[in-house]
Amino acid sequence: MYGDSDRNAPGPLQSGLLQQLGRSAWLFVVYGLVAIVFGILAVMKPAAAVIALTWLFGIMALVEGIFAVIALFRGGEGVSRGWQALYALASLGVGVLTLVNPVATASVLVFFLAAWLIVGGLYRIVFAIRVRKAISGEWMLVLSGLLAIVLGVLFAMHPLAGIMATGLWIGIGALLYGAVQVFAGLKLRKFAAT
Repeated sequence: MYGDSDRNAPGPLQSGLLQQLGRSAWLFVVYGLVAIVFGILAVMKPAAAVIALTWLFGIMALVEGIFAVIALFRGGEGVSRGWQALYALASLGVGVLTLVNPVATASVLVFFLAAWLIVGGLYRIVFAIRVRKAISGEWMLVLSGLLAIVLGVLFAMHPLAGIMATGLWIGIGALLYGAVQVFAGLKLRKFAAT
């Protein structure tokens, strides 16, 4: 019979994978440190972080549009030329508009976020009312729905404040992600020599 330590010991395939992860642990640490720096900058200047991300979105849309135009002339993509042309024009249009005026694009995205929050809040309230006899604490669902609606209305009324709040959340998320990446990298480092 095998002891518990034998049963939990990694096999040759797992051992090789762990060793490979251990050798690339420094990448986790580097990604984590970059995310932490970005998170600090985003928390310090949340609007600038959202504008920078919006600008990157514009670049991605523009590149996607260029590739769609290339695919349109190359043909054989499995999609009709009409749809391919429409997609190429939409991608190029969104890309150019975003690069020319990233603040307007960010504001539009905040309006979408506001609409999503309002609809989600209404959904939570309706759901809580429908299941109130089957669960306890349904008031928490109603409260979260009301808070989502209030936040959505505030974002819609003050899109710049919505951009700032979104930037803060992005910064906090980046800080948490970076901390986890650094922690994972430091933990994985011990497998490099096994």
